[in-house]
Amino acid sequence: MKAVLLIDFGSTMTKVTAVDVETEEILGTSQSYTTIETDIINGLNNAVALLKEKIGDVTFVEQYACSSAAGGLRMVAIGLVPELTAKAARQASLGAGAKVIKTYSYELTESDLAEIDEINPDICLLTGGTDGGNKENIVFNANMLARSTRNFPIIIAGNRNCADTCKEILKDKQTHVCENVMPRLDIPNVGPVQAKIREIFLEQIVKAKGLSNAEALVGDILMPTPSAMLTAMKLLAKGTKTEEGIGDLVGVDLGGATTDIYSMSFGLPTTGMCSLKGLREEYAKRTVEGDIGMRYSIHGIVDAAGIDRVSELSGLDEDRCRELVDYLSVHTDVVPGEDDELEKLDYALASLAIETAVTRHAGRLEQFYSPMGISYMQTGKDLTAVKVVIVTGGALIHTKRTGAIAAHAQFSPLDAMSLKPKEAEVLVDRKYILAAMGLLSTVYPDTALRIMKRELIKDGTRN
Repeated sequence: MKAVLLIDFGSTMTKVTAVDVETEEILGTSQSYTTIETDIINGLNNAVALLKEKIGDVTFVEQYACSSAAGGLRMVAIGLVPELTAKAARQASLGAGAKVIKTYSYELTESDLAEIDEINPDICLLTGGTDGGNKENIVFNANMLARSTRNFPIIIAGNRNCADTCKEILKDKQTHVCENVMPRLDIPNVGPVQAKIREIFLEQIVKAKGLSNAEALVGDILMPTPSAMLTAMKLLAKGTKTEEGIGDLVGVDLGGATTDIYSMSFGLPTTGMCSLKGLREEYAKRTVEGDIGMRYSIHGIVDAAGIDRVSELSGLDEDRCRELVDYLSVHTDVVPGEDDELEKLDYALASLAIETAVTRHAGRLEQFYSPMGISYMQTGKDLTAVKVVIVTGGALIHTKRTGAIAAHAQFSPLDAMSLKPKEAEVLVDRKYILAAMGLLSTVYPDTALRIMKRELIKDGTRN
């Protein structure tokens, strides 16, 4: 046996997964409350103790960790045009596993600067202009950031012709110059920025969040948890040199505070007479809906979908729905259990959370008339041909209605211009292994891929 321990330091729970990399088997999983307020090691020790009660006193020869503890990796992104450089900056940040608190476009105002200082992000990404293009905007914003009262790291990833000027303006700050996030119009270049974000996360953020003590026990904390999830999804879709992946997919991670959506697809148009509009998106895309969650952001689901839809799907009257939603927003640790009303409400909320989040993530068509007749403009990714939707999160794992809930990630004729998947198979991560497999893949990619292909469950029944 060659046992490896994979650790996810979450904001609420610390989750551990034990894998025998020789037999390529999951030995067991467990979790315990994250003790970020005292010493994060306490929560880890509790989780490992629970794990060893299940699998015995196993010796782990290797240990790897990811983390979203203490709020995860919080970023602000600054660009020029909302649809181009600002979107590219946001895309790069989300793809690196960050939580983008705010995106700013054009010239920063005094109130913008005050807001950034109040946010006090872990990293600020400063972009603007293609190479050889607009210089004034990014230089102006560099001068504004130079007046910040905070000392967060700033990544300069805009027009290369004025990167040195921006660095000189920000010489009293922690600055890092990177390749332009959009060197040419409509062509994003997110890879170098994502690598720099990860580097800063490992060097500075882990220490700032009190996680460095954990490194003495577990070795390096390799990446933010969302980055581990993205890595796992990409591996599962594309495979390795020796092991075939399963093809394009959409992933849904439904949490208590946020809903993360992943898509592994180039999403090029499949509709005839259709052209792309705006920034081309990366093959591996992640979005975070910070207002959509099953408990902490429960009111966001109602605001987005409407109390009438909640009532319709749950079978409860609107007043009762409001009463229960208000209750769950305060009692965030409550699970349905045997309560029939809560079970019906959670079904409705989870369905609408997924419907809203995947609709926002997927692309859309706009119809217009041209000399050739009816034509279409596509914004974002066309995911209609994606054949697999993977779901994870407590509300999806601990229910018998996973398939019915996950169906809301798919295309509906009621929203005919949405480019969500049309005929996708649903796979369920019932053991919460995706983030762990993302970690494992950094050292044992073939093993991680084979475990995922075996362990993910088809709509409630094992493959």
